Amino acid sequence: MCPPDRIAVHAADTAAAGAAPSPSMIADLVAANHILFDQGVVDAFGHVSVRHDKRPDRFFLARNMAPGNVTAADIVEFDLDGNPVDAAGRRVYLERFIHSEIFRARPDVVSVIHSHSHNIVPLSVVQGVKLRAIFHMAGFIGEGAPVFEIRDTAGHGTDLLISDATLGRALAAKFGDAEIVLMRGHGSTVVASSVQLAVYRAVYAELNARYQLQASALGEVTYLTADEGRACTNRVEGQVQRPWDFWKAEAAKRRAA
Repeated sequence: MCPPDRIAVHAADTAAAGAAPSPSMIADLVAANHILFDQGVVDAFGHVSVRHDKRPDRFFLARNMAPGNVTAADIVEFDLDGNPVDAAGRRVYLERFIHSEIFRARPDVVSVIHSHSHNIVPLSVVQGVKLRAIFHMAGFIGEGAPVFEIRDTAGHGTDLLISDATLGRALAAKFGDAEIVLMRGHGSTVVASSVQLAVYRAVYAELNARYQLQASALGEVTYLTADEGRACTNRVEGQVQRPWDFWKAEAAKRRAA
């Protein structure tokens, strides 16, 4: 896990805020933070972003804080250099460059989630073993999620964090057209065309990793083929609103108690 004194920095605002985002988009970003915590994808660490619905060169991300406690007042606007537009002195995540550089490289991406989910980390460090789709809810993983090796970009003495634009660009390049990349000894990053779909993928990637570890201990695993993965993705992800509505309502009830 990233140590607390290394996850955030203070950054000066660099530009004027532009068009106001949709309030429903900000509400969904807040809900995404809560759902990811409730579903065990993030704990005190991890973050989720969404591209500005009126300015594709901007995105929104919470200030430095635990995702389970995020409110609309904690959301900060950023440009694609990772500079805060309206931080007003609030601390921001050191690893905001994960988000800025993926948004820059992938115009199709609307939401990015970075986490250290517990069952994925082991699969990021074992040679010859990849995170692979094992059941129909995780067909988007395909036949083997790429693994980002930070040593290839920054050598053998880093803290494994994506703390500048150079590292962010290297991580973004690892995606190609994939929807998830594992980060050796660190966690994973998931992308999608909506915040709802990104949350779905992050939740089911973690569940798939748990199943894969359990099945591997029992014997030889039968994974989804590439064609099965595509078919499952096309069929199941069309129903993403069902889990989203349920998770969002449950998260709201927990925080109203």
